[in-house]
Amino acid sequence: MYEIEQARRALAAHRPVARVAPARAAVAMVLRPAAGGASELLLIERAEKPGDPWSGHMAFPGGRQDPSDPAPRFTAERETFEEVGLDLRGAELLGQLDDLEGRHAGRPAGLVISAFVYHVPETPPLVVQSEEVQSAFWVPVALLGEPARHVDYRMRHELGSFEMPGIRVGDAEGHVVWGLTYRFLEGFLGLLGRPLPNRWSFPLEAEVEAEA
Repeated sequence: MYEIEQARRALAAHRPVARVAPARAAVAMVLRPAAGGASELLLIERAEKPGDPWSGHMAFPGGRQDPSDPAPRFTAERETFEEVGLDLRGAELLGQLDDLEGRHAGRPAGLVISAFVYHVPETPPLVVQSEEVQSAFWVPVALLGEPARHVDYRMRHELGSFEMPGIRVGDAEGHVVWGLTYRFLEGFLGLLGRPLPNRWSFPLEAEVEAEA
């Protein structure tokens, strides 16, 4: 559990940047121990939906904060249970990453996304129980740093297309992490002293993430 302990120490010392916007969302970055002191994290593949430009994208479980949710952390835990059947209420909260803003090209920021990092020592089988999720699986954290898995992801948008950095996390061609999910991973691994290759600067106008 070396990686888990490393994350525990790093997040305990981190003071997350908080942002304000008219709407909020929250996601859960869930870690579980793997062999040899390594760890794995949970990712979901969004379901394919006609007319939805974000269908099929890789993400962390999570979603928009309901008016009845008392706090963003509650949102992350509620959405994780609703999407993959994983109950985080008794899990160890390792900490929180810096808030990020979701933006649509040419429009002002209107959504702040918070990311909470959890450790689950034992995990029951994941059960996809939301029509918004196609699949869910665990990815070794060490895999995220493999140079061969770093790719250029082309995001198509109504105003054109943009190339952005991505990480191929599965065997399927579409299993590429990019956008806000990539940036949360970038921040997390930076806290662990394992920064991702800095090949890009993000065009803020192009950042969009619909699942949150």
